Amino acid sequence: MPQCGVELEPNQFYCSVCLDLLKDPVTIQCGHTYCRSCIEGCWDQEKEKGTYSCPQCREAFSPRPVLGRNNMLAEVVEKLKRTVTQQARPASSLAPAGPTDIACDFCCGTKRNKASMSCLTCLASYCPAHLEPHHSFPVLKLHQLVSATVPLKEKMCTKHNKLMEVYCKTDQRCICYLCTLDDHRRHSTVSAAAERADKQVKLGEIQSAVKRRFQERQEELNELVQAVKDFETAVKSSDELFDELISSIQNKRALIKELIETRQKTAIAEAEDLQMQLKEEIATLGRRDDDLEQLSHTVDHIHFIQVKSCLCPKMSAASFGGPGLRGLRGPGPSKAGSARL
Repeated sequence: MPQCGVELEPNQFYCSVCLDLLKDPVTIQCGHTYCRSCIEGCWDQEKEKGTYSCPQCREAFSPRPVLGRNNMLAEVVEKLKRTVTQQARPASSLAPAGPTDIACDFCCGTKRNKASMSCLTCLASYCPAHLEPHHSFPVLKLHQLVSATVPLKEKMCTKHNKLMEVYCKTDQRCICYLCTLDDHRRHSTVSAAAERADKQVKLGEIQSAVKRRFQERQEELNELVQAVKDFETAVKSSDELFDELISSIQNKRALIKELIETRQKTAIAEAEDLQMQLKEEIATLGRRDDDLEQLSHTVDHIHFIQVKSCLCPKMSAASFGGPGLRGLRGPGPSKAGSARL
């Protein structure tokens, strides 16, 4: 029992499977303690294998160990529950694993959560809840964590079942350290980290070339877009120019039509005046013609001479000319007038 003044760390009494305070704690042969239901659930899934492993250290046991209750630890946990308010674990980041997702290796049951990180030291994948010990315990903080994007089995050597941490330059593939002792012992090998550093430099060069190419293509695209805009602007300007020209022609047409109508009215008025003058003159000439006709038939020579002098004093052929139609101008505008418009 802890003495008065000794501070208890709740993290020491959490089950690494359910990440909650231990319930009916049992301690297995390797020394790790779990909830009875948690460890039994994990081992039920390994029944077909015939071997049963510790979820934390992966030590294997066969046959299946008999579980015994850790009474002392159970009492400590009960006292801790009464003195410390249990904090609920956030589950907002937990999501069930889909068909293409990597499942957490520590989740028990049929519905396992999606793994967010894989530990290359433990060779296991963890959901955010089961990854918590790697952020809390100093020993686990030293483990190498990577994003759980590729199943761990793809990083394991199929022959030796070891992590492929070596790169064979001869065969251009990753191998484990045991492969360097047999099949690849005469090959040129480096660590996967060293090969990654070398390829990272080459990748940077390729990326720089891609960025330059991208920039060139982007500039060409911008030029093409600008050319299309300039073409559209030119078409719009030509349309506006033709619209202005058509409007100008229509205005000129209206002015010419108005001028023709004005001249037409003036010519009609002049023609009507001239028509009245001509009618009056024709009437006068008709009467004079009758008088002259009578005079031409008289036999009295003296009377003929006297009357003739009275009827037509100083009359000559030029006296019979009139205003005529030469003073009238037609309704159409002249070419010079049209040019001025």
